[in-house]
Amino acid sequence: MSNKSPVVASSFEAQIPAGHRSVEIAREPVELYKILKFEGLADSGGHAKAAVAAGEVWVNGKVELQKRKKILSGDTIEFAGDSIYIKLALSS
Repeated sequence: MSNKSPVVASSFEAQIPAGHRSVEIAREPVELYKILKFEGLADSGGHAKAAVAAGEVWVNGKVELQKRKKILSGDTIEFAGDSIYIKLALSS
């Protein structure tokens, strides 16, 4: 199992929803808890999974209870006051 982060970069872009920051992923799908962990929204994978299980994470405007929910480009995630918009990184 690789320890490489599926999250490539964070940046601000005009087309993302208001109040969200953009997060680029290298491939899709990426499991929800991994994005929370690698973006620093959760202290660890265990913390991320517990937050999802407790109903503290919203995906696309709805409470998400699946820790391994497959996140795709265009999805939004809200947790602990942070809002992110997922975008697939363009390969060069």
